[in-house]
Amino acid sequence: MFTPKYPPQDTAPAPAPATAQVPAVQAPAASQVLPMAPASNRPTVQLTPGSALALAAGGGAVVLVVGAVLVSMLLAVAITAVSVAVTAVVLRFLLTDLRKER
Repeated sequence: MFTPKYPPQDTAPAPAPATAQVPAVQAPAASQVLPMAPASNRPTVQLTPGSALALAAGGGAVVLVVGAVLVSMLLAVAITAVSVAVTAVVLRFLLTDLRKER
């Protein structure tokens, strides 16, 4: 049931002959005119000094905002860790006091 079933060897297709010929490439003569590539229809982006300054300011603002978000998340994790540690210390003192009274 789990063994693979292979077809008989004589039913496999024959490999294609590799007799394709590559056309010879000729060097263009000096009098031949080479075709030019078609012009692109996409508009080109041209940065003026004002737009470059705005782009740099926008990038700086993004870096500052992302940095502030990451620092605030790190601060939230640190505050949570400190509060859990303080709670653990208080609970430890309460439990030791309960055990000493018995």
